[in-house]
Amino acid sequence: RFQGWIGHDKESVNGKLVWGDFEPKRWEETDIDIKITHCGMCASDLHTLSSGWYKSPYPIVVGHEIVGRVVRVGSKAVGNHKVGDRVGVGCLTDCCMSVQDKPCDRCVERQENYCLKSRWTYPGPHHNGDKGWGGYATHHRCPGRFAFKIPDAIDSAQAATLMCAGITMYAPLKHNNIGSGKSVGIVGIGGLGHYGVLLAKAMGADRVVAISRKRSNRDEALALGA
Repeated sequence: RFQGWIGHDKESVNGKLVWGDFEPKRWEETDIDIKITHCGMCASDLHTLSSGWYKSPYPIVVGHEIVGRVVRVGSKAVGNHKVGDRVGVGCLTDCCMSVQDKPCDRCVERQENYCLKSRWTYPGPHHNGDKGWGGYATHHRCPGRFAFKIPDAIDSAQAATLMCAGITMYAPLKHNNIGSGKSVGIVGIGGLGHYGVLLAKAMGADRVVAISRKRSNRDEALALGA
């Protein structure tokens, strides 16, 4: 049974969400089901609830920084998932590799977010035409390819925000081979900027410079490793 906090119109952004049942995407053997334990909050959740970017296809359940335990695994699911595994799901849940034999160049380069056939966690639609439902819910269903096992050393509450804010900063640092001999500038020390400083430092950058309009961020940025 899938239940969640459902937004029925743009007023839902003001907290007018309704707890109720919803019908997940039709089961495919490439899917897994996750019992959700944690889900982060992102500004894009608010934009979607309010139809701030486009007219949202209500009813919707938002949330794309999902962490939980696997409770069902399809016979063709990618990722070697097992029931009981702790996994995370971010803002993408599918790409061209589900619908064509040869992946596109973007997916070969592990930049699935640029794939022309990528699919958002919500509101979708999935490749089978069904709506996507987010993580402010009891359960989430998605292709196993886009669920990532979480190491035991990482707390679930901390892991949730890595699924969007964390990967948003990690991807460009990794793509540009940040490490010894490199200097990095992080503009804006907010939710993403904090991760940027931490990750650049952890990846071995010689110098990490935090840039902010607020002097109040100085001490915190230095404490993070800038």
